[in-house]
Amino acid sequence: MTKLSILDLVRVTQGTDARTAMDNARDLAAHAETWDYNRIWVAEHHNMAGIASAATSLVIAHIAAGSKKIRVGAGGIMLPNHAPIVIAEQFGTLERLFPGRIDLGLGRAPGTDQITIRALRTTAEASERFPQDVMELQAFLGPLQPGQRVQAVPAAGTNVPLWILGSSHFGAMLAAELGLPYAFASHFAPAHLMSALKIYRTRFKPSEQLQEPYAMVGVNIIAADSDAEATRLSTTQKMSFANLLRGTRSLSQPPIDDIDTYWTAFEKAQAQNMLARSIIGSPETVRAGIAALTDETGADELIIVSDVYDHASRLRSFELIASTQN
Repeated sequence: MTKLSILDLVRVTQGTDARTAMDNARDLAAHAETWDYNRIWVAEHHNMAGIASAATSLVIAHIAAGSKKIRVGAGGIMLPNHAPIVIAEQFGTLERLFPGRIDLGLGRAPGTDQITIRALRTTAEASERFPQDVMELQAFLGPLQPGQRVQAVPAAGTNVPLWILGSSHFGAMLAAELGLPYAFASHFAPAHLMSALKIYRTRFKPSEQLQEPYAMVGVNIIAADSDAEATRLSTTQKMSFANLLRGTRSLSQPPIDDIDTYWTAFEKAQAQNMLARSIIGSPETVRAGIAALTDETGADELIIVSDVYDHASRLRSFELIASTQN
């Protein structure tokens, strides 16, 4: 069976606060490792009131401290926002605290808007340094070299595994060139999924970290006891996408009975393009959807977003998803 992992959005809902969102992520990880999920990742987003993972390394530490074996990591750190040495220090520290459990996925987008980019003291042009920054970060995490005058303490020698994240061909080419595992963000940008995977696999060059290409595919999956209930739960995510298109960054909203009363025809069309790879339904529907996706993509692993408003219902969704692979 294909390995399953989790991308947790650390959603702040209308009925919770940021602390509850982080505690829910920690609770999900504790449950997920009993259901044999491989890893749980959180992502760096800024100036978004509904997402509580801006201080990504701190949230990772909170999640890892509440679990025992599941891998925990970033999906991802937006490297243009940071000096590579600082990220090496943070993730080297995490690896010292939780040895053998930390992943570091890297993206080149800023993860926010133009105004917030300025507040981060960076520029949109910083993404042009992304390949060089990845290699510099990798060096800081590797063995200390003779005569090396600047080291990332306590990161040197931890060799935290790096991943390249992407939603276009650029990330696929970079991951292939550097011999790193690749995660494609088809949970919100599915258009180039198949072509990016082909580029990654055909151009892959073995490295010390990875001898063969390893591709992980992001997918939205919402499972419930019936197709109808899963469809209703999915309206929370659909409203979030509609809000994003409106430029409204609100808290996660409870599900509604008829999504067509919420979004316009334009918003529906745009959101459906972004959500085209979603799998929503009963365990039987989810099982068939996962099988079709893995057959089509040859994914080594799926990383799942299950953006459900109520925490208990979200736990149930992930439990049902896991049960389809047993």
